[in-house]
Amino acid sequence: MARVQVRFSPIIPTIASFLLAALWGLSVFAGWGLEAFCAGGEATSACSQRLGTVSTVSGLFAALAACCTAAAWLLPWSRQDLRVFARLMGAGVVFWIAAEGVLFVGGMLVR
Repeated sequence: MARVQVRFSPIIPTIASFLLAALWGLSVFAGWGLEAFCAGGEATSACSQRLGTVSTVSGLFAALAACCTAAAWLLPWSRQDLRVFARLMGAGVVFWIAAEGVLFVGGMLVR
């Protein structure tokens, strides 16, 4: 029985990582999170302070994601071994998704 190997371009997870990073950055630094979760009835300063706490927790996952993505591209042994590269990029994408998830769930709880 022949084994089928599916190869993917390394640009696909890289673009996914950059798009998730852009979404996270715009949500935290450009005010998208404030607009989404703090617009409305309650005092904006109290809501923005709580959302700041959520953003800090989410930032921990974002920092891990950025480190994994950078390591995948910058470490020579990662670029030479496709399995290591795929694991690091996969971990980076998972951490970006976790950062977005923490920001979203925390934002819903802040409301």
